[in-house]
Amino acid sequence: MTTPKDLLDGVQALAARCDRTDLESRLAVARRRTQSPTVRVLVVGEPGQGKSTLVNALVGAPVCAVGPGTPTRVPTVVREGATAAAALVFAERGDGRPAEGPPERVPVPVVEVAAQAAAGGEQGGRSLLQAEVELPRTVLRGGLELVDTAGVGGVGTGSELATLELLPSADAVLLVSDASQEFTAPEMAFLRHAAALCPTVVCVLTKTDVCAEWQRIADLDRGHLAAAEVTAPVFPVSALLEVLAVQRRDRELHQESGIGALAVHLRREVADRAATLARRSLVHDLRSVTDQLSLGLRSELAALEGPARGEQLMAGLEQAREAVEDLRRRSSRWQQVLNDGVTDLMADIDYDLRDRARVITREADAAIEAHDPGPLWDDFADWLDRRVAVAVGDSFVWATQRSEWLAGQVVEQFTRDGGGTLPELDVGDGGEALGALVELTDIDRGQLTLAQRVLIGMKGSYSGVLMTGLVTTLVGMALINPISLGAGAVIGSKAYRDDKVARRQRRQTEAKAAVRRHLDEVVFHVGKQLKDRLRYVQRTLRDLITDTVEERSRTLAEALRNAQQSAKTATADRAARTRELRSRLAEVDRLSAGTAGLADAGEPVPAR
Repeated sequence: MTTPKDLLDGVQALAARCDRTDLESRLAVARRRTQSPTVRVLVVGEPGQGKSTLVNALVGAPVCAVGPGTPTRVPTVVREGATAAAALVFAERGDGRPAEGPPERVPVPVVEVAAQAAAGGEQGGRSLLQAEVELPRTVLRGGLELVDTAGVGGVGTGSELATLELLPSADAVLLVSDASQEFTAPEMAFLRHAAALCPTVVCVLTKTDVCAEWQRIADLDRGHLAAAEVTAPVFPVSALLEVLAVQRRDRELHQESGIGALAVHLRREVADRAATLARRSLVHDLRSVTDQLSLGLRSELAALEGPARGEQLMAGLEQAREAVEDLRRRSSRWQQVLNDGVTDLMADIDYDLRDRARVITREADAAIEAHDPGPLWDDFADWLDRRVAVAVGDSFVWATQRSEWLAGQVVEQFTRDGGGTLPELDVGDGGEALGALVELTDIDRGQLTLAQRVLIGMKGSYSGVLMTGLVTTLVGMALINPISLGAGAVIGSKAYRDDKVARRQRRQTEAKAAVRRHLDEVVFHVGKQLKDRLRYVQRTLRDLITDTVEERSRTLAEALRNAQQSAKTATADRAARTRELRSRLAEVDRLSAGTAGLADAGEPVPAR
């Protein structure tokens, strides 16, 4: 069977001989996509759950930092390479803003990449974006790419949002949770988001070697997934057993570790499925290009072989060209659907974010009114962080699904207008990452020293001692006497209590203002990111449809022009041109047959 590379080479060479630079460009994009297949698998989870250890066990090398006090601060991307190599990716910074230039890749030894990635932060005036590792491993064949995401803060916090933005472009997500407890509420919320945005979700239960109740925990987790209607298998694994299995070359330990079963699942359900989708996309491009080349060649050949047949064919081509031009003129239909949908969705995004922020504000106000926010501010900030992360995640999922629905409506309108089948639309990598949200500002914690408390009481008791003492002097008593001192103590204690109440009210007012400022910043930044993603969908869809119409219009126009010129070709030149066209048609038919064979090798591909 002809390989995809041979088909691409043949079709692209034929498009070049036919002077179809537009089709050559389309095939060049398909070639880049075929030559650099990427099957991205995100490894996510809270700190200390064993994400980095799992990645190390899967690839059989300590490329990710592990151990207490070494949380993953930047993502580590592990992909296949001919030889072991590693690099740190930096972004130059100036005036507190990222540079517009491309990131800088700095090679480092593989044995040092884990430690340098764990350091994170600013290094030499540059911001570390991620670490990249290439290893010659069987599990990474076919473009499989493992991404050990940053776990600082964990799932369900503001730091989750950068990971959440990556989900639409990921082929799979592995949620890592240890076997010491069942899934937490933040983990379940993240799983719901992941299932809505990513085609494949897998749950990995780690540390089974130290958790005796791991089987019961696994059953409980499966029950939670079923109740939430999340389709995701649960794989109990032990990275420690896998390390021992590799050291001792023990197949039984390897089976017991569960790493082998997880690797097989990634190969069959993720890598192979992504390869099938890539093959289908390639087949669509090859069929579209060969059909357009065939139309032009057959039209010109028919005009050369028979004048009557040529005139009939030219009439049909003229009608088809007018139909495409009419489609171009009627583009206002799908453009209106697109523009109206984008306008409505932008307004809905803004309303949705503000509505969720209002709900959180009411919940926060109730919590602040019920307790003194000063001593509990750290716990309150953690609760607010998780609450905001869930709300923003829900809004992100909703906006992404609405964008996909809008794209489907536009494609449907274009098809009803006679536009035909479009290539597969990929809008997973649009826009910038959501990133971490702004932090909640601190407030007065209300912590007073003993001296401060005494001073507040003395300020209140002073007036009591003075006024009571002046009254008692009228009966011959001293200014400071037991009665004035007692009155001063009573008034001082009341003043202290009143001051305590006033300070608590001030902290509550300050806390409410801090929450509102925080939520305003969240709505502002997240709203902009979601709208930017929507604009990316709008531009991608518009350009895709416009390019498709332009290709069809040029194909029909050139076919009609070639047929008209062939009718005027001299008899001596006609035979040579006929032989050339028949040769090209035979090549097109051979390539079309190869494309059909490529489609049959995978899942059934819908006919165009």
